[in-house]
Amino acid sequence: MKDNLPERKHPRLEKYDYSSPGAYFITVCIQDRKCVLSRIVGRGLAPAAYLSNDRINDSIEYTKYGEIAKRQLIALEERYFYLKIDCYVIMPNHIHAIFVLDNKAAGASPRPTLTDIVCAYKSLTTAEVKKCGFVGKLFQDSFYEHIIRNSDDYRETVDYILSNPIKWYFDELYNE
Repeated sequence: MKDNLPERKHPRLEKYDYSSPGAYFITVCIQDRKCVLSRIVGRGLAPAAYLSNDRINDSIEYTKYGEIAKRQLIALEERYFYLKIDCYVIMPNHIHAIFVLDNKAAGASPRPTLTDIVCAYKSLTTAEVKKCGFVGKLFQDSFYEHIIRNSDDYRETVDYILSNPIKWYFDELYNE
């Protein structure tokens, strides 16, 4: 039976150093696309993302689990001093963010990779939401990433994140 299963494709670029400085677009999805993090209100008529200057828009209402997800996301910058979260949005069933890794050294230990950072985020967030009554698996396995290659790519990615709430009802991850 095991031989009939499709071979799982590794989602990361082979031989790429995901601890190297650069900007990375990541998407983390909730298991089974359950809408447990937030609610889009006002039909998403205005961008609803948080930027590094913490600009807030009222078109997203967080659940208690979404508040935890936000708090843990922001706390990553304290945990990893070489990480800056430039832009993010916490949608009902997924999270988009731009992680920027600078070239500061990690100290005596090997520098954590993008995967290490995302796994820590998912683990810490899951532990905290379970303390608040969440039952089951919170996040899907793995995550989507895109290495941002230049300033045009960066601007397009920010535009995508900022417009995500506006396009929620047409999103491939939309699930009511």
